[in-house]
Amino acid sequence: MKKLPGAQSNRWANSAMFSMSELENSRISGGQLVETTTDMASRIIAERAFDFATRIVKLCEKLWTRGPAARKIADQLFDCGTSIGANSEEAEGGQTKPDFIAKMAVSRKESRETVYWLRLAIATGIVTKDEVSWELDEAQQLKAMTTQAVKTGQSSTWRGAS
Repeated sequence: MKKLPGAQSNRWANSAMFSMSELENSRISGGQLVETTTDMASRIIAERAFDFATRIVKLCEKLWTRGPAARKIADQLFDCGTSIGANSEEAEGGQTKPDFIAKMAVSRKESRETVYWLRLAIATGIVTKDEVSWELDEAQQLKAMTTQAVKTGQSSTWRGAS
C-alpha cells in the first residue's frame, strides 16, 4: 500500500491508502489524483452515504417525537437511510465483481426506498419539504451514483470476470 502524494489537500484522500494496482489504474498529475478508479468512486459513495446516514439518524430522532405515524415512518427511514452506506462499505470490500455489484445494487434499492419514505413523510405532513430538502436531494443523488456504479461494475473487467 502506498499513500497518495499530496493527499493532505483532498478530503476524500485524507487518510486513504492506495494499492499499487489502484494507482496503476489512476492518473496522477502534480502529486494530485486527477483520474480515479472504480474503487475511489465507491469510496466517495460510501463517504457521502455515511454523511447522509448521520443526518438521517438526527432526522429520525426528531420524527420519533411527532406521534405514532411519524414513528413508523422514522423506523423505516432509519433502516433504509443508514443501509445505503453500510452496503456501500460492504461493496468496497467485495472480493469479486459479482459481490461488489450485488452489494451496490442493495445500496441502490435502499436509496430508492429512502426517497419513498421521505416523500411519504412530506405528503402526510409529518415533515415539510423544506425540512427534508437536503435529505431528499442527497438520497436521489446517491440513487443515481449507485445506479452508475452498478452499470460500471457490470460493464467493466475491474475485479476480474463475473
